[in-house]
Amino acid sequence: MTASFVEFARALRPEVEAELDRRLPAREEAPAVLHRAMRYSVFAGGKRVRPALAVLVGETFGAARELLLPGAAALEMVHTFSLVHDDLPALDDDDLRRGRPTVHREFDEATAVLVGDALLNLGLHLLMEQPAAAPAQTRLRAASLVAEAVGTFGMIGGQMADLEAEADWPASPQDALEAIHRRKTGALLTAALRLGGAYAGVDGASDELLADLGGRLGLMFQIGDDLLDVEGDSATLGKTAGKDENARKLTYPSLYGLDGSRRMLVEVKGEALELVAGLPRGLDLFTTLVEYLSNRDR
Repeated sequence: MTASFVEFARALRPEVEAELDRRLPAREEAPAVLHRAMRYSVFAGGKRVRPALAVLVGETFGAARELLLPGAAALEMVHTFSLVHDDLPALDDDDLRRGRPTVHREFDEATAVLVGDALLNLGLHLLMEQPAAAPAQTRLRAASLVAEAVGTFGMIGGQMADLEAEADWPASPQDALEAIHRRKTGALLTAALRLGGAYAGVDGASDELLADLGGRLGLMFQIGDDLLDVEGDSATLGKTAGKDENARKLTYPSLYGLDGSRRMLVEVKGEALELVAGLPRGLDLFTTLVEYLSNRDR
C-alpha cells in the first residue's frame, strides 16, 4: 500500500531531528540559557511538515536525501523562530505551544526575543554553508528563497498586516485576508517546496508550478487553522483555542462563516490537486498531503 504524506513525514522526522541536534549549539555551550531555550523551542514537538515538504519535493525531482537534510533543518529553525515570536505578548500573547509553555513563559520575554533572532540567523547561515557538496550558487539560491519568504514582503510583512487588521478591519477585508495569509502562512510553505526543488536543480515552469502549489497549500493550511481555532479545544490543539474570535481577528470564519470557510477549503483543495497532477512523480504522496491539509484535526 502506498504510504501517505503523514507516514512519510513521520518516518522522516527522526532524520530531521538528528540533523537539528547536529546543527544546534549544545545546551551547555555559552550562552547556555539562550542555547537551552533554542533547543526547548525547536524540540517542542510538531510534525515537521515544512522539512518534509522540502525533502519530498527534492526527492521527487531526483535529489539525494543527504543533500536535502541540512536545508530541511534550517527551514525548521526559521519556522520555529516565527512561532516563538508569534507567541510573544506584543503579538499573539499565547501561553501554550504544542502543549507546553511558550518560550517567554518557560524562560522570559527577552530570552524569547533572542531565541527567535538566533534561530533565524542560524537557519539562514546553515542554508548558505550547507550542504557543502552543493554548488555555491545552489546554496545562495536556497538562502535567498527562504530569506525572501520571511521578509517584509513575506511572513513578517504578513504578520504586520495581520496586526493592523486586528486593530481595524480594512475596507476590502476579503482581499486583505488573502494577502495576509499568502504572506504570513503561504510564503514559508511555498519556500519549502521551492527549496526542495532548488537542491534538485529545478527552475522555469517546474519552479512556477511549485510556487503555485505552495500558495494553494498555504491557503488550505490557514483556513484549516482558522477553523480549528473555532472548533477545536486547547488540549487537542496544543495552543489556546478561541483566541482569534476573542481578539476580533480577521479570519476566514469571521469573514465567511464556518460553512463558507469549509466551501472555500474544498475549492482550494481542487485547485491544489490539479497542480499536483502536473508533477513528474510522487503523485500519491502529494495527493495525500492535500487530503491531510483539507481534513486536519490539529
